[in-house]
Amino acid sequence: MNAEQFILTQMAKEIKLSETQIKKVIELLDDGNTIPFIARYRKEMTGQLDEVVLWNISERLNYLRSLQQRKEEVIRLIDEQNKLTDELKKAIEIAETLQQIEDLYRPYRQKRRTRASIAKEKGLEPLAELLFNPNEVGNLEAHAAQYINPDLDLLTIEDVIQGAKDIIAEMISDDARVRQVVRTETLKLGQLLVQAKDKEVESVYEMYYDYNESIKTIRHHRILAINRGEKEEFLKVKIQIDEQHFHQKIQEVFSPFSIFRSIPEVLLEALEDSYKRLIAPSIEREIRNILTEKAEEQAIHIFSANLRQLLLQPPVKNKTILGVDPAYRTGCKLAVIDPTGKVLEIMVIYPTPPQNKIEESKKVIKELVKKHQIEIITIGNGTASRETEQFVADVIKEIEEELFYIIISEAGASVYSASPIAREEFPSLDVAERSAISIARRLQDPLAELVKIDPKAIGVGQYQHDVSQKKLEDSLKQVVESVVNYVGVDVNTASVSLLQYIAGMNKTVAKNIVSYRETKGKFKNREELKQVPRFGDKTYLQAIGFLRLDGENPLDKTSIHPESYPATYQLLEMLSISLEQIEEVKNALDALDLGKASHELELGLPTLTDIVQSLIRPVRDPRDEMPKPILFQDVLKIEDLKVGMDLQGTVRNIVDFGAFIDIGVKVDGLVHISQLSNQYIKHPLDVVSVGDIVNVKVLDIDVKKNRISLTMK
Repeated sequence: MNAEQFILTQMAKEIKLSETQIKKVIELLDDGNTIPFIARYRKEMTGQLDEVVLWNISERLNYLRSLQQRKEEVIRLIDEQNKLTDELKKAIEIAETLQQIEDLYRPYRQKRRTRASIAKEKGLEPLAELLFNPNEVGNLEAHAAQYINPDLDLLTIEDVIQGAKDIIAEMISDDARVRQVVRTETLKLGQLLVQAKDKEVESVYEMYYDYNESIKTIRHHRILAINRGEKEEFLKVKIQIDEQHFHQKIQEVFSPFSIFRSIPEVLLEALEDSYKRLIAPSIEREIRNILTEKAEEQAIHIFSANLRQLLLQPPVKNKTILGVDPAYRTGCKLAVIDPTGKVLEIMVIYPTPPQNKIEESKKVIKELVKKHQIEIITIGNGTASRETEQFVADVIKEIEEELFYIIISEAGASVYSASPIAREEFPSLDVAERSAISIARRLQDPLAELVKIDPKAIGVGQYQHDVSQKKLEDSLKQVVESVVNYVGVDVNTASVSLLQYIAGMNKTVAKNIVSYRETKGKFKNREELKQVPRFGDKTYLQAIGFLRLDGENPLDKTSIHPESYPATYQLLEMLSISLEQIEEVKNALDALDLGKASHELELGLPTLTDIVQSLIRPVRDPRDEMPKPILFQDVLKIEDLKVGMDLQGTVRNIVDFGAFIDIGVKVDGLVHISQLSNQYIKHPLDVVSVGDIVNVKVLDIDVKKNRISLTMK
């Protein structure tokens, strides 16, 4: 079996798909197709695999190809030492993980000087191999006496035997079977023992000052918390195991050869030394790494799932919005934006301490509301937001117009405001004024605004600073790309920040599109995009289906790919409908026999289904189906809450142990995982997503600690 066939067979087994499906996906990926494009426009080829499965295939393919390269490298390195046997080569070739390969390579890896290597330099390797032989050794002392050599510091028989034991200890430690057994047993039976470095020192890690839990059951978020506590030198951590159990397990690896019955004292001493000095510390590091990697994967998964839901929050369309960036000394910055996001006016008021110019500030707000017909006020949730919220609620009571407010997360707003993107967009404004604009636009079109910010700064993660930043960055970029392509963009209004995430495109191409648009006016059709510098045929194929515009061809505002336009024209002709009538085709398309039409048009059923859905709803925005944000007209304080009170709230963040719900007070309430459902659930993501509107009941209120416990039961 060649390498590519091995990879294909392995992936089909792991992902539980046919080799034909896997092979087709690999061919599409190798040909440079993007995953959003494959998922949306190559459904017949893949059997309608979704993005999640396609990403899984892509990541696994990269891993297995890297694995194959490492196999070839290890085989070459061992062969160069003239130590490669057919049995060893086969073991390396069928290895399924990098760890298995490294275990097999371990005895042949170049090491720094060790006790064993020093003993080998003294010529004791033949004696060690004799002792480790399954046959009876005979008179051990007689054998050892032959190696006494004062010039090599081998003065006594004990010196010789000790050197041989050092070699044997390393031989046991380097045995791939031994390492696999110890690793597996440690994962199954080991306990993570956590203690305080100094119990007298107060810290946020006090719950872990005397903590012990099975490696098999410990939750991922605890691993990351313990790691952080250890890094900050509040905690010390070790893996606790029954050493005698592991001594026995190691003996069982060699039991077919009965070597431990030959000279048990010497070999058992070597085994105990091998375990304590070489195997246990190494395997403990490996286990800690395994636990950390799994915890990081979970944290990144939660962050990614939360980010996806946040980016898919429904836009609040056709509203003029006033954004407020709260502050104390420097005043609250105001930004009025129209329904297209255009900035109409920038001002500053001082309704908060120390100025407390409340009446003057009220007058400004009232004038702005009247002048611009403002319908919603968005308030950032940072410093002074509580006082600003109360001020805005008081203003709302004093005006006749219907006006609502909402608290918006400021997470990342300061990052955006000081970024080159913000400086380029608003060169004459200061940081706080840009922030007020961002706070307003986050309600108007969350996706268009949030793509301008580093996803790590958006604030919907858990322990995001404790995980691999490269893996986190890759995962979050993948989420943003997925969402942007899922929603699609209007090529005549989209920013560079949004366009750069379209399949097949990058920042340079995105800038070229905006530049072309600014110099030559709006694009009249999709075909015109081919005139944009660096927007070649390959980019056009990948990107064009996700770029929409309202122009000369009605199909250009749909998600139908231009490669399917001929089939679409045939379909419309079959239904006796002109291109100009596609807004009126719903009834005809609803009655269409898709199976029959697919056969007549010689078009795959999945593609035809997508074409029909796009014709029925040509400008569909999938975000419109998400729950709309809750707007307020008055302030609810934590002191207003009562145990048993029923409320409605918005899911703001999800972590391993529960979900945080915005119920309209300064602090979000926590629904612990045990209170999310009447049924047992493995993770909060099984029940809720960021942005969900949920009904909750107040379980407990701790005003002093500013904590609210809620239940969804």
